Amino acid sequence: MAGILFIISAPSGSGKSTLVSQLRSLVDGLEFSVSTTTRKPRGSEQEGREYHFTSREEFERQVEADEFLEHAEVFGNYYGTARRALTEAERNGKDLLLDIDVQGAGQVRGKMPEAVSIFVMPPTPEVLETRLRNRSRAEGSVDEAVIQRRLDKAKHEIENYRDYSYILVNDVLDHAVEQLAAIVAAERQRHHPGVTTPDSERLTKLAEECRQTKAAGRLDPVLRAFGLEPANV
Repeated sequence: MAGILFIISAPSGSGKSTLVSQLRSLVDGLEFSVSTTTRKPRGSEQEGREYHFTSREEFERQVEADEFLEHAEVFGNYYGTARRALTEAERNGKDLLLDIDVQGAGQVRGKMPEAVSIFVMPPTPEVLETRLRNRSRAEGSVDEAVIQRRLDKAKHEIENYRDYSYILVNDVLDHAVEQLAAIVAAERQRHHPGVTTPDSERLTKLAEECRQTKAAGRLDPVLRAFGLEPANV
């Protein structure tokens, strides 16, 4: 692949979609892979923008034809990344961003270990629950069972944070966006070294602070809030 493959994962309701949207508006040369899903569109979602929406039968046909780089079943719906996303990014000379869950991220890392993986965490279970409720209200209904299921799954997904190169805690949106953009800039500088400037040094420092191996101080309160062992244990 000509460019860099970025993987971003997060529990449902962590604000990942908003982060990705803002990153794409700020950073050039970053192609976004639109995933395929069998779930129904939510709210104002449009075909080809948030997802490619398809039937279970068509999705399963594509699986059999080995048309996906990764795929997984989440909450009863299939999600997958088409292999063509990689070839299109390569042809366009761009970096590629995959917005996928922990199952899919594991599959991609197994095939492309050089990928840069980023995990986005909510700051507390209470904040996550509030975001999930607000999203449910915006979609027209609040299903307590679904919210609880997503909260339970969030804890399980967060347990996988050590598999990711970088960790973001999305408590202040503008800061999280700045960190995400810094990670992209720092990885581009690392893969394609050029002239070092004060700004590139600042971005590299900001990105390094998000390294999973260096983020214990930021991570520990979040892990404890979700009932998990601190990162430095």
